[in-house]
Formats: sequence, structure tokens, C-alpha cells
Amino acid sequence: MLSTTFDVRFYETDALKHVSNTAIVGWFETARMPIFKWFTPELDLDNWPLILANYNVDFLLQIYLGEAVEIKTGVNKIGNSSFRVYQEVWQSDQLKAKGETTLVHFDYKRQKASPIPDEVRDKLKAIFVD
Repeated sequence: MLSTTFDVRFYETDALKHVSNTAIVGWFETARMPIFKWFTPELDLDNWPLILANYNVDFLLQIYLGEAVEIKTGVNKIGNSSFRVYQEVWQSDQLKAKGETTLVHFDYKRQKASPIPDEVRDKLKAIFVD
């Protein structure tokens, strides 16, 4: 799995003194950046090759300000043109949240899904988790 660490920022907390559930979705997206670069190394938004088809997050334990979080990122399903990213949030050696995001390799000019390139597929397989 890939690993990314974030310091919890004050503005990510809410009136209940823990991290807002919306912050986690942002952390997950940022932690997917290495995968995005496999598809477009320059992160060229004019030729972006992915669409987000679905995501879900399970909130398991509260996350607090004051200690960094680690986002672990892997892939648990690879299809012809789509793949599913599995991610976890860890803080204080505890699994705090987990989620899955389905991404589709998409050709915007033709307005349809396209096969994942073999070289990218190999990289996705390298971070495959069961």
C-alpha cells in the first residue's frame, strides 16, 4: 500500500472537537495523487483521463487534532476500464476510517470509458490488496 501522512489542521475540526467527516474525503483524494500521476504524470487537467464514479467512507472512530494521520492507499479491484481504490485512515495506531473509490479511465473526447493502459495496470497491481 502507498502511505501518506497529514497533520490534522485546526480548520478540519468541528464543533464536536473532532475531525469533520468531509476532511477525510479530501485526505483520500490527496493520497490518490500518485495514482493520478500514473495516468497523467504532469497532472494535465486539460487532458484528465479519470472520472470518479463512486465513493463511500466508513467512519469507525473519532479523529482528533494534535496527532498526524496516515492514509494507506491500495487497489482492491481492477476491471477493463475501471478500478477501485481502498483507503484507510490511521491515527494513534488505530484504524479510524476506511473507504473505497471507484475511478474510470475515461476518454472525454469520445465521452466513453477506455481500457486502462497496460503500464498503469501493472502499477495498480503492485499495490493490490485483498
